[in-house]
Amino acid sequence: MDASSPAPPSGILRRHVAGVPDEPGVYIYRDADDVVLYVGKAKSLRKRVGSYFQGGRDDDAAMGPRRGSHPRTAEMVMRAASIETIVTRTDSEAFILEATLVKRHRPPFNVRLRDDKSYPYIGISMDEAYPRVYFTRERHRRDRIYFGPFSSASKVRETLSLIGKIFPSRPCEGPEPGRPSGVPCLDYHIKRCLAPCVGYISQVEYRALIDQTIEFLSGRYLHLEKALETDMRRAAAVQDYERAAALRNRLAAVRHLMERQVASAEHVGSVDVVGVAVGDEVANIQVMQVRDGVLRDRQSFFLDVAGHADPGEVLEGFAIEYYALALGIPPALVVPRDVGALPELAALLTQRRGARVDVRPGRGDRARLSEMATRNAQLALDQERRRLERGRARRREALDELQQALDLPAPPVRIECYDISNLGSTNAVASMVVFEQGAPHRAHYRNFTMRYDGGPDDFTRMREAITRRFQRLADPAEGDPSFRSRPGLVVIDGGKGQLSAALAGLADAGVDGIPFVGLAKQQEEVFTPGRSRPVLLPENSPGLTTLQQIRDEAHRVALRHHRRRRGKSMTASVFDSLPGVGPARRKAILTHFGSVERFMEADPDELAAVPGLPPKVARGLWEHIHRAPDPGRIAGVGAGDRPEGDERWN
Repeated sequence: MDASSPAPPSGILRRHVAGVPDEPGVYIYRDADDVVLYVGKAKSLRKRVGSYFQGGRDDDAAMGPRRGSHPRTAEMVMRAASIETIVTRTDSEAFILEATLVKRHRPPFNVRLRDDKSYPYIGISMDEAYPRVYFTRERHRRDRIYFGPFSSASKVRETLSLIGKIFPSRPCEGPEPGRPSGVPCLDYHIKRCLAPCVGYISQVEYRALIDQTIEFLSGRYLHLEKALETDMRRAAAVQDYERAAALRNRLAAVRHLMERQVASAEHVGSVDVVGVAVGDEVANIQVMQVRDGVLRDRQSFFLDVAGHADPGEVLEGFAIEYYALALGIPPALVVPRDVGALPELAALLTQRRGARVDVRPGRGDRARLSEMATRNAQLALDQERRRLERGRARRREALDELQQALDLPAPPVRIECYDISNLGSTNAVASMVVFEQGAPHRAHYRNFTMRYDGGPDDFTRMREAITRRFQRLADPAEGDPSFRSRPGLVVIDGGKGQLSAALAGLADAGVDGIPFVGLAKQQEEVFTPGRSRPVLLPENSPGLTTLQQIRDEAHRVALRHHRRRRGKSMTASVFDSLPGVGPARRKAILTHFGSVERFMEADPDELAAVPGLPPKVARGLWEHIHRAPDPGRIAGVGAGDRPEGDERWN
């Protein structure tokens, strides 16, 4: 154990373990800061919690992680400072409570979808008069329907493209369609929209189209087919042949899709067939979605398993996250035969769906689909293992190359890179990006808002950023793990000038012994202290590629932070000067128009249409905006051209 490793469990933790009851329930590991590390369930809390530790309850020295446990499990035990238990009446209650706590706390040591925060969804804005069907990575708005998660953004876009052909809905953003010219846009002419903006389709007809889209995404193909056929015949009976033809084309597209994707037998019904393969650090889950006998989709998900070797536990952890949305839960879940029936998971999914869900191995055609899903999961896991090994080998090669080329004492396991972003002298920021073992460590990224405001001077700002960062390294009371970590190499985005400024900042912080280099973009030259000539690494070499990646990442992070700050300052500058506009009305205006620029261009009638904005206030806003000498400046546009000291703008 190195010096930075946490201390073994104390006598306090030993007393927690000794007092665990021998009943079913949920146990929660917390660290010294009361942060939840892990949530688990057990039929016997005493046996399950005790299995994490070695030694007896009276031997404090032996209260470490159990010998032979997975490194991630051992790390969790070493970080734990307390154990909380909640007793339940049944195993099913324990599982449901575990799912609730995992969703609430998102513990780092539970089974989790890899990069689950960025999984894409299809959203439907049911809170709008004319709902949109759109790509999103959020799923938190209560007044919207979400379908997903999907395993890749390309799958979402393929599905949206298909939906756009079969059920053309408006692609324009905003709560309501708007076309001041009275002429439909190009999407109408290419049959990707029915032009609700100019009244070519009524709100009732449009909502019926959205309902059909929801049925399609929910997999209710047979019901949708019957409904389309009924509507088509009804339209033909009243001689509305144009509508009947559109419904006929829509029906033909749905039937063609069903014919292409029919599963092995129609009596398979609506099920999710799940295959699972578990490795040391990563697991793969394959989900084959069969709806009304149609194989609608097959998705592949990778999970960080943190030492969980049991496929049943991995599958349960996956299901807790994946089936968070009730619309995506089928009446049956087919699991591998070696996993067996999972009654606790069935109870949880039944509760979320509001109807019975069976979770068990399949027979006949369902069993064959289960074997196919499991085989695909193992193949995907093998491919991922080979890909990760190739990546690790290339990163090791890159770190070794950097050590030799830059004459470092050791391979730079931790590399930090700094970049400055500003527009003139406004909203200047610095980014700190971290790579560990040659890969991004995003949890340790940090941003600095620059305090220096003496004009566009990147050298002074770089010196300030380095000084502030390494002063925190030298502070023994520093609690931030990123600032507490000592880098093996620091990369500065720039040439000799930026590197000199950074070294001056390091001296100001009172820290030494940290290698610094500057990476100039034009020739990709690497400047090092004490050398008059740059180091030229071979083009496309692993070492240079790693430096370029971290430099580009630092530039991206700095630019993003700068744009956010600039956007906030622009928004504040316009709304702070408006009469009768507080936080609630500001939010309503931005929600209605979507941007400051669109708000500034609005006419009085458009302002009066903002929900919650009285007509008198709307008229006053319009008069205030158009009475100003330069509306562009009020919106924050061209603010950099404002003369210094001009009292009209202070």
